[in-house]
Amino acid sequence: MPITDLLEKNAKLYGKEVALVELNPEMKETRRITWKDYSLIQQTEDRAYRHEITWGVFDEKANRVAHMLLEKGVEKGDKVAILMMNCLEWLPIYFGILKVGAIAVPFNFRYSSDEIEYCLDLADVSVLFFGTQFIGRLETIEEKICKGRLLIYVGEACPTFAENYLEMVQDCSSQPPLIPLSDDDYAAIYFSSGTTGFPKAILHKHRSLTQSAIMEQKHHLQTHDDVFLCIPPLYHTGAKMHWFGSLISGSKAVLLKGTSPEVIMKAVSDEKCSIVWLLVPWAQDILDAIDRGDIKLEKYELSQWRLMHIGAQPVPPSLIKHWKEYFPNHQYDTNYGLSESTGPGCVHLGIGHEDKIGAIGIPGFNWQTKIVDENGNEVEEGKEGELCVKGQGVMECYYKNPEASAEVLPGDGWLKTGDVAIQDKDGFIFLVDRKKDVIVSGGENLYPVQIEDFLRGNDKINDVAVIGLPDKRLGEIAGAIIQLKDGVTASEEEINEFCLGLPRYKRPKKIIFAEVPRNATGKIEKPKLRKIYGADKLVAQEIDAIEK
Repeated sequence: MPITDLLEKNAKLYGKEVALVELNPEMKETRRITWKDYSLIQQTEDRAYRHEITWGVFDEKANRVAHMLLEKGVEKGDKVAILMMNCLEWLPIYFGILKVGAIAVPFNFRYSSDEIEYCLDLADVSVLFFGTQFIGRLETIEEKICKGRLLIYVGEACPTFAENYLEMVQDCSSQPPLIPLSDDDYAAIYFSSGTTGFPKAILHKHRSLTQSAIMEQKHHLQTHDDVFLCIPPLYHTGAKMHWFGSLISGSKAVLLKGTSPEVIMKAVSDEKCSIVWLLVPWAQDILDAIDRGDIKLEKYELSQWRLMHIGAQPVPPSLIKHWKEYFPNHQYDTNYGLSESTGPGCVHLGIGHEDKIGAIGIPGFNWQTKIVDENGNEVEEGKEGELCVKGQGVMECYYKNPEASAEVLPGDGWLKTGDVAIQDKDGFIFLVDRKKDVIVSGGENLYPVQIEDFLRGNDKINDVAVIGLPDKRLGEIAGAIIQLKDGVTASEEEINEFCLGLPRYKRPKKIIFAEVPRNATGKIEKPKLRKIYGADKLVAQEIDAIEK
């Protein structure tokens, strides 16, 4: 079924029950969005701390967006982009786009003006919804992007180059638009992380979105009584597809703006959240705050919190071991996925498999996996190879990029992930590293994730990234960029001594104390680190030496 059917089902079954809550921790007032209140719900300086909408209002808002788009000439198959921070309008706009048979195109809110322009053109976007925070970026490219394209501003004080969202939707019908949809209709374009240049456009059908919703509910056993805390940005498949479990069960979800340990714990306590998805840095920050005594667990109501799960990046086993010391009754799961597989869950650890912490898990619900060598042949148990996945959540293609599509979609429905993995005798898959991140040092393959996991076992280290640094003799050496915990110090000699626990060839040859940059979904920005410390830096130094 198309994903929009699930929203309409919830509106009928749970119309007056709360669907979404938005929390703005810096605000102090509380107000309720009523059935008749269709006013703008977007973060500004004078907005209240807490907003909520029911499933009935959610669906009606989506219908109004759909009718507004129809009035503007949007047709089935047109591409409509969203460039907004998390807010209560985000998901109704997304579903309004889907209800007219258009293709929703969420944009990363960190995109520069050049990246916004590039993605608008790449995805053939005809309509762009954008929020207050992006006026400046769009003004610099206004002349390039406005011709033949409708810009809709979701905020107050509408800029002259856009039309006002509230004025456009407030008088539109709240009834379903009755556009026929099927599983085979195109639904969304998501963008790759862009680690090798500008991002690629990933095209999915409704089938992919519905599969991810069913899978999420199956994996985490969500019921109508669960409350899901959503912190990451909704433009990303990780956040949205995890929320899809709430869509299946018709349960409440909380959109939290803020990532400090105190803010997260207060939200869990106040909203009675039972399922929380954390990125590694946020989980580590919570543990550090508890260790320091900044957070007193007895101050919060946490008995309802049953599941903590992490995804988007490899999870250090030491972190989960520490977590279970404070939260021994928590269920735990980790999810693996990529936007090309509709986000998280094509592989997942699964509740009750704490004995396998360190693995990314087993094939997700309705997924198949295999690990292959360079020739596409399956490798033996315990041998390294490229992880491939197959299921209804696999993308159709990279939009307008047949060459890149052919590289990762060899045929028969399999998707090559680009990740090096091994499988143990019990069928659990362990991620070794990204193929492109492997460091070849003196003929030996070094996998940064393995070195990073070891270093995170040092109590003084808050975060770490291992990259290849140029070396005239070995070709590359492993360099560790280490971010220490607040208020602690460590020397290079101290870290090197700690690394004696690694095999000699795996020990980092260079230690750099610096901040480890991560993107909005928690992934380490290794291209940025390579630019600062890697080959680009070496070339610049050599040029300086020659000039001197």
